[in-house]
Amino acid sequence: MSTPRVPGLEPAFSTMVDDDPDCPYISVRCQRNADGSESHVWEKWVAFSVEPLYLALFARYDPGMIVRHHGHYSPHTVVVLSGVLSVGGEQLQAGGHIELPLGASFGPLIAGPDGAELYEVMMGDPRSWSDDEDSMRRLLAARGVTQLPDPLIDLPGGLEDLRAVFTRAEELAAEGDADS
Repeated sequence: MSTPRVPGLEPAFSTMVDDDPDCPYISVRCQRNADGSESHVWEKWVAFSVEPLYLALFARYDPGMIVRHHGHYSPHTVVVLSGVLSVGGEQLQAGGHIELPLGASFGPLIAGPDGAELYEVMMGDPRSWSDDEDSMRRLLAARGVTQLPDPLIDLPGGLEDLRAVFTRAEELAAEGDADS
């Protein structure tokens, strides 16, 4: 039986430490907290391939960071490395694991008082979708949190950043509340 070995292909190594200039942490989500401080989700994309499409990343959630209920356009796994992450009310600590099959959604995700560090793998298109904007709006309002505009990110291979779709939905919902 032959193997799928490709001559010249070698393993790539990476680490979650901060001092790698070739693979920095980037802010992908941000919010203004009730006390005026800001919290972010920081991601370090250690393996992002377009052919075949997949993403592996380390993520850091600042304390109290909230991410909407959402899913991805691929199967997705998450491992909590440190801290606490509430996922739809389920409290996960270091060693906690989530399997998110294609078509499933989860959340909201809320980082604990010391934040959380994660390792995530999306086995296909890593971009996300959401169909539950009302719950996010209510959660942010209840906590006095304002979601800030998404930081610009540079996706490889001409992939379109779909996060603006969510931002527009939130703007429309806020306009509807103002009219009420």
